Amino acid sequence: MSRFDLLIRGGLVFDGTGRPGREADVAADGGRLTVLPPGAAADAAEVIDARGRAVAPGFIDVHTHSDGVALLRQDDRELVRAAVIQGVTTEISGNCGSGLFPALSERVDAMRADTRVTFGGDVGMYQDFTGFAEAHARVPRANHLASLVGHGTLRSGVLGPVDRPATPTELAAMCDLLDRALSQGAAGLSTGLIYTPGTYASTDEVVALAAVAARHGKPYVTHLRDEMSRVEEALEEAVEIARRSGAPLHVSHHKTAGRYAWGRTERTLPRIAELRAGGMDVTCDVYPYTAGSTALAAMLPPWANDGGLAALTRRLGSPEERDRMRRAIAEGVPGWENTVGNGGWDRISVACAPRNPQTEGRTIAELAAAAAADPLDVVAELLLSEGGEVTIISHSMIEDDVRRVLAAPYAMIGSDGVPKPGGRPHPRWAGTFPRVLGHYVRELGLLTLESAVHKMTGMAAARFGLAGRGVIRDGAHADLVVFDPDTVADGATFTDPLLPPSGVEAVVVGGSVVVREGVETGARPGTVLAL
Repeated sequence: MSRFDLLIRGGLVFDGTGRPGREADVAADGGRLTVLPPGAAADAAEVIDARGRAVAPGFIDVHTHSDGVALLRQDDRELVRAAVIQGVTTEISGNCGSGLFPALSERVDAMRADTRVTFGGDVGMYQDFTGFAEAHARVPRANHLASLVGHGTLRSGVLGPVDRPATPTELAAMCDLLDRALSQGAAGLSTGLIYTPGTYASTDEVVALAAVAARHGKPYVTHLRDEMSRVEEALEEAVEIARRSGAPLHVSHHKTAGRYAWGRTERTLPRIAELRAGGMDVTCDVYPYTAGSTALAAMLPPWANDGGLAALTRRLGSPEERDRMRRAIAEGVPGWENTVGNGGWDRISVACAPRNPQTEGRTIAELAAAAAADPLDVVAELLLSEGGEVTIISHSMIEDDVRRVLAAPYAMIGSDGVPKPGGRPHPRWAGTFPRVLGHYVRELGLLTLESAVHKMTGMAAARFGLAGRGVIRDGAHADLVVFDPDTVADGATFTDPLLPPSGVEAVVVGGSVVVREGVETGARPGTVLAL
């Protein structure tokens, strides 16, 4: 009789390839999997009875902003554990052009303010991917973490947060830093072309950097320059970058947001399908909500952030500069997405403002009406009070577009979770994967269970080079999730965003059970993955 560290018996195995489930037993030993016939003669130190349950590869969250959450104070455990409780065994951070590395030694201190705004605390900056990995190794984690290299972080480190083109010498320095990080194991290059300083970059600058990723066989991952009224133009820019650089293209959290773009997935998705049919390696990810989340400062025109947080603070204190911002939002700025102009302050609610908790959960329009003030003045005073650290939720999409992207055969699942301490973060950080399985698979029948699991596992692993992950087969890494297809559902809401899901019964990372009966066990086998 074979003996293993762990044996999961009697489950319906969805192996991550998109094939229908089949009955099998799954064993783990030394961190690797063995697939056994049902009822095979085997024993283990721990046996999980999975009868009536689905057994899948551990979920891979391809889009997070969880770079530093585990490095924050440890009383934020509820925030840290939200991902693994829902079955996520690997998080991919460094998205939307923003990360914690690389930073030139002479600019580390200058970049700290931006990390506080983005990640909700002083989690530090690291000169390279190796330093980032070593910092996480000192804080044991339940699941694995990989990271892209953020273009905005590269640009801020070399040029500073300024609105001007990079010189040839500066671009070469950015390329060298990127090359080093990718050589050390970073997963690819990301851009956030609506965010400063990324928005200050030309297409040519991004092409040069994406070419470095292409030489490493790693993807170019982009938050498009516009996901609203100019979304099709922005998609074509991404296609141009991929073609000219040779890098595989991955479109982050694909959406057509704002009232002028609703329904345009009927054009963007056929365009992506056409590109794929023509041989281009292009994919996307999506989260299962009609609201997004970002920084309040991103609602302001790009020039307002030119020079970084200190310069923004000076402008916010000036009545004349506030008037300029008001006009820019009302009239638009060429090349700027203009979220408020495409939607309105009534669609922007405060998620996290620690010094002003009374604002959390309320829209900017509501706060302005209550104060008999102009919305822009409310925004300015709130940002000044919070040192620029305000997170918002933007109710900018419609359900039909979300469903179309979810159903696309090349779309995988990413939470876009922004796990900052305090306030009311978007529930996607704690609810994305159970929401897909419960609402969109079981309740709506939009996806089959095997297709949804594939989007969360094998498809994601293939895109980001996670060899031996995202599949259940002999010799694969022993990252698994056991859930009840009949009851799995998200618990997190906009009012109570960290409520745990139901139906996720066991999570295994590296062969160790990290969640049992929906509760963390305290095991910390997770690592930073070098790819």
